[in-house]
Amino acid sequence: MGLEVLEKDEDGISDEDLVKEKVELVQDFLHADAQDQLSSLKAKMKSSEISMDGYLSKVKALLGRELCVENGSHGDVVEQNCKNGKTNGSAANGDSHKEEDDDGLMDTKEADAMKSPSAPKGKGGRKSKSDSEPKSFCRVKQYGVILVEQSMKPLLFLLMFVYLQLDEPEMLTDERLSLFDSNEDGFENYEELPQHKITNFCVYDKRGHLCPFDSGLIEKNVELYFSCAVKPIYDDNPCMDGGVPAKKLGPINAWWITGFDGGEKALIGFTTAFADYILMDPREEYAPIFAVMQEKIYMSKMVVEFLQKNPDVSYEDLLNKIETTVPPAGLNFNRFTEDTLLRHAQFVVEQVESYDEAGDSDEQPIIVTPCMRDLIKLAGVTLGKRRAARRQAIRHPTKIEKDSKGGPTRATTTKLVYKIFDTFFSDQIDQNEKDGGIKRQRCGVCEVCLVPDCGKCSACKDMIKFGGSGRSKQACQKRRCPNLAVKEAEDDENIEEEEMLPVKAPSKKVSKAKTKKQSNGKLTWVGDSIKTEGKKQYYMKVCMDNEVLEVGDCVSVSSDDPSILLYLARITSLWEDNNGKWFHAHWFCRGTDTVLGESSDPLELFLVEDCEDMQLSYVEGKVNVMYKAPSDNWFMEGGMVEDIKVIDDDNGKNFFYQLWYEGDCARFETPPTFTPQEDCKYNFCASCSRAEEREEKETPRVFEPIKDEDHDSKALYVLACLKGEQFRVGDNCYLPPDAYNFSVKAASPVKRPHRKEDVDEELYPEYYRKHSDYIKGSNLDAPEPFRVGRIKEIFCHRRSNGKADVSEVKLRLYKFYRPENTHKGAKAGYHTDINQLYWSDEEVTVNMSEVLGRCRVEYGEDLNETVQDFSSGGPDRFYFLEAYNAKSKSFEDPPNHARSAVNKGKGKGKGKGNYSEPQDPKVPKLRTLDVFSGCGGLSEGFHQAGIAETLWAIEMWDPAAQAFRLNNPGTTVFTEDCNVLLKLVMSGEKTNSLGQRLPQKGDVEMLCGGPPCQGFSGMNRFNSRTYSKFKNSLVVSYLSYCDYYRPKFFLLENVRNFVSFKSSMVLKLTLRCLVRMGYQCTFGVLQAGQYGVAQTRRRAIILAAAPGEKLPRYPEPLHVFAPRACSLNVVVDDKKYFSNVTRGNGGVYRTITVRDTMSDLPEIRNGASALEISYNGEPQSWFQRQIRGTQYQPILKDHICKDLSALVAARMRHIPLAPGSDWRDLPNIEVRLRDGTSSKKLRYTHPDKKNGRSSSGALRGVCTCSGGVPCDPADRQFNTLIPWCLPHTGNRHNHWAGLYGRLEWDGFFSTTVTNPEPMGKQGRVLHPEQHRVVSVRECARSQGFPDTYRFFGNVLDKHRQVGNAVPPPLSRAIGLEIKKCVLERIKEHDDTKENEKG
Repeated sequence: MGLEVLEKDEDGISDEDLVKEKVELVQDFLHADAQDQLSSLKAKMKSSEISMDGYLSKVKALLGRELCVENGSHGDVVEQNCKNGKTNGSAANGDSHKEEDDDGLMDTKEADAMKSPSAPKGKGGRKSKSDSEPKSFCRVKQYGVILVEQSMKPLLFLLMFVYLQLDEPEMLTDERLSLFDSNEDGFENYEELPQHKITNFCVYDKRGHLCPFDSGLIEKNVELYFSCAVKPIYDDNPCMDGGVPAKKLGPINAWWITGFDGGEKALIGFTTAFADYILMDPREEYAPIFAVMQEKIYMSKMVVEFLQKNPDVSYEDLLNKIETTVPPAGLNFNRFTEDTLLRHAQFVVEQVESYDEAGDSDEQPIIVTPCMRDLIKLAGVTLGKRRAARRQAIRHPTKIEKDSKGGPTRATTTKLVYKIFDTFFSDQIDQNEKDGGIKRQRCGVCEVCLVPDCGKCSACKDMIKFGGSGRSKQACQKRRCPNLAVKEAEDDENIEEEEMLPVKAPSKKVSKAKTKKQSNGKLTWVGDSIKTEGKKQYYMKVCMDNEVLEVGDCVSVSSDDPSILLYLARITSLWEDNNGKWFHAHWFCRGTDTVLGESSDPLELFLVEDCEDMQLSYVEGKVNVMYKAPSDNWFMEGGMVEDIKVIDDDNGKNFFYQLWYEGDCARFETPPTFTPQEDCKYNFCASCSRAEEREEKETPRVFEPIKDEDHDSKALYVLACLKGEQFRVGDNCYLPPDAYNFSVKAASPVKRPHRKEDVDEELYPEYYRKHSDYIKGSNLDAPEPFRVGRIKEIFCHRRSNGKADVSEVKLRLYKFYRPENTHKGAKAGYHTDINQLYWSDEEVTVNMSEVLGRCRVEYGEDLNETVQDFSSGGPDRFYFLEAYNAKSKSFEDPPNHARSAVNKGKGKGKGKGNYSEPQDPKVPKLRTLDVFSGCGGLSEGFHQAGIAETLWAIEMWDPAAQAFRLNNPGTTVFTEDCNVLLKLVMSGEKTNSLGQRLPQKGDVEMLCGGPPCQGFSGMNRFNSRTYSKFKNSLVVSYLSYCDYYRPKFFLLENVRNFVSFKSSMVLKLTLRCLVRMGYQCTFGVLQAGQYGVAQTRRRAIILAAAPGEKLPRYPEPLHVFAPRACSLNVVVDDKKYFSNVTRGNGGVYRTITVRDTMSDLPEIRNGASALEISYNGEPQSWFQRQIRGTQYQPILKDHICKDLSALVAARMRHIPLAPGSDWRDLPNIEVRLRDGTSSKKLRYTHPDKKNGRSSSGALRGVCTCSGGVPCDPADRQFNTLIPWCLPHTGNRHNHWAGLYGRLEWDGFFSTTVTNPEPMGKQGRVLHPEQHRVVSVRECARSQGFPDTYRFFGNVLDKHRQVGNAVPPPLSRAIGLEIKKCVLERIKEHDDTKENEKG
């Protein structure tokens, strides 16, 4: 026989009615004496012997006593419940309620089906049975709880729990919580709300429906309540034992999260009017709802903690973290995926905003980190959503400390570096305060911008309207616009290098000076004229207002603009002519007029190539400019210089200089030594001399005429000079591609089909977004490499008078064909060596001014060494084995004159035709310290160049350090913080804690490294917080290494935007430190693709050379590359700086392609994990032969790739193999996934304001935002083959071109990232033909690592090592330039010795 009792809504029901109902419900189950006591109490209440309150209190006490002692049975029940972690017999209610059921009742059948399919189907009401029949309780619904129970004894305990649940105020006075005494004003006695823990909870609305608490209901003022067992704050046991049963706590005023401090779990809490409650375990019925919230909240915790410790990581790095994190035990999910992150992106971003809001005002917001910006764009997150009004927050945030191995310690700096930064920052902060700070604008759209100032935060309290001083001018902390913060960070990083920025014209001081009103000072010559040339009479001295000026003195010249500082110049000559008294000014350049800008020393000047004639009347007065030469003990002074001042200036007339500045390239060099002859001292200008020397070099000159050749129209010569190089008949040279064409018409590049017009838009609904023919990573626009020709004749045309016109030198050349220039086309170039040519008897005449440089071309059969040894023996070396006949399109043996030209020239007795290069002296390898070495890409390139021996390396991340050791067994690798090591050395230690020997002062000859820019790279401008971050950054630590060790050469490598961070202030201060140390230095941006890898990778490189050394120039490009990726100019303070490269975007060799890079590697599948496999074939291209090495290696290592999820694998399978394919080519279909599940079709449910409808009239929008209204979270779709987030945000992000993109065989890689992700920043990571992402070895080849190079750790560790490395071919090219400088220095030293002997 069943019994069903249903509780009505409590609203409007008195306590008396409730107690009566409860008493009636349980009276039949009580002992006779208990029943008698109840009847007695009822009678006393009716006769007014006891009050209603007294009656209620005594009834509750009686029921509690009776039910708790019933046969002692409840103890067993409690014990069993605690083991199970839940109440016996509880079930869900909310999701099954009927809409029309006003009392919040659950359908009986639904309740049965949900909880116990085998339970008796009661019809409702209460029925009696004989005394011999046990009474059975089928269903009880009370305060959001449905009970289904068959046995009597457990029922009695549950009845006690359910019917004795206390209201919130009464519950809080329970002695088990021991916080309040039972007095009326107990709550008011506490300033802060008490905190408790709750378990066995569920959350519901007034009608009893179970509700999630994170869905915005609280913010919409829907009252939510919760029932639970309340436990003291110190009780960590989630079972109900010891808990105080409580009903209808609330309403919930706010919910919050805490515990973002590296602990295992995030804590979730509620706040009511009476207390804070921390959630433990939910009731069984509420568990599915709570599990979704736990997943979101744990995801948020993981993101916040990861980005707080690692602010500069990429989106791919975050995915790596997410996919490799195992959720804590007890949560209802076992793994995280990218889909999980995108599913909860809006929630995660809101938690990040809340965390930032609760943090210190001077902390960098996590919302502006590169990773968060990528997530916001990809997932289409709305910033500031509900933030102003929401009653949910990150609560009591704990400062997340970095792990001992998770990040660097405080920067260790030398005194000089510290003072430069500290002085500059102090001045800047003072200036900002004078200016009243920078007032940030608002987007004015998000909800945060639209709310009023709170009036409570520190920023508001400083506002005048709230009674403050108004000095800080900071926005209300509750109104910090997230859209603005993200936009500023985005602007700082996304420099549009391709844009032609307005370039400031070089400042011509003369024009300004000449407009100045001339002074009336008296000018008289001192002494007689020492030389007369034409109308000019030269003097050595002049008297101006009783002050004598002479040649060699320095003077100031004022401008008509009083805001402009005095111009400073050296007098190099004095003269008088018909126009008055004159002097020749060799100008100095102030530091503020260099790239150093405001970071420069106000007393430091720089010599420049800038001079002019000036009237003496413009001279303001005499100044003292001292040359500061480096000290004899310069190398050992590292770390000892304390004062950043070089000289004192008491009267504003004292200055110094130490370097020559080349403005276009921003090169600071040791001033050239000019020694004027005795008879020219009255009129010698170093600037004029340098300009004349440069002009002389750039003008072709001919020598050694051939007199016995009878030519009426032209004069022949044996030798010509251009740009400091000699060219003889029989020599070979480079010319630009447009210098001449070939007889064979070049094979046109493979034409791809244009956009298909007949695409089935129902099947391919996103194809319409592919409106551009441009394909990322394509080489179609790459220029041709230089032409190569052999000089047959050097001549000048004769004038009518028979004399040679030497102003125009001509060359008659034999053309060389490259393999791709023949009728075989590009395919021929793929299999042959890139330095292989074909002789041709075709001739062409060119102007010598077009010549770009010398090269060496030899007939392979005449070499005394192998072609490989010859090719690797030096730069600019080519060979040929055959001649090409364009008419017959055939390959033949070279003619005799082609072969014999190697051995003799055409000029009779005038020397060899082919210039034989003298043997260079051996260059000693520099003892090198590689800081932030990673796996060793930078050092590997230097080793290949033969310039460095890396004796020490520092790398904190252990897998990368292990990889460095594997490849450099002779190197001492320090796996610890660089700051700790420098501190040890500076304190005099010889070894570290592990006993490894530390390099000492004088040991390090070359310092190289790429310091991470953590902490300040994503912030648009400096303020007191970011100054502090930069002062404590690894860039500063690295500069201190340079100051202490004083190496001969210094290299800093970083991302391209290093030169643009903080309005280029990071760059300026780096150069400022180097200049103050006494280094020659320069900066530039290089494209790795121009040095022999199939990858676009722009990198900023700062080079420095010690006094006495030669400052290296940046290497000329070796390979042609896509022009779009070769914008390498840098704009600083509106001035454009160029690298020293003279050949522009030209190159000696053709571009290296993806096919060159990896076409020989065996096929593997998604998730391939075999660390060693066979090559299964021979190398097919020159690059593959080089990368495999000369030693036969049958085993291929690390050809492994990430195992991506079943859904991602299905997407990759459906990306076509055609070049340029990406996610927009995916079909909208359901597919069976490898895990047995199926994907869904993407539903298009909204009109698209921008793109309209498809050709068949179908909708194109997947969210309400496509129609111009805010996003609706309900529109989100998951598990679709076409990722919902891409069409959702595609309109504002270039249609996400390239995501899930395939590489093109004839194209190049995007910048190799640390974790290849199809939806990452560089989405083109799919193999051209195989359905997988690129492997570790393929990425390593795209970076130029030899196949013998080893990596360490798991597949993601190895990807990170490869992605973070400097491409060895790039560092090799730089190393060869450093080697040239060392060689030049050796030769100069040898020449000096010879001269001294002579």
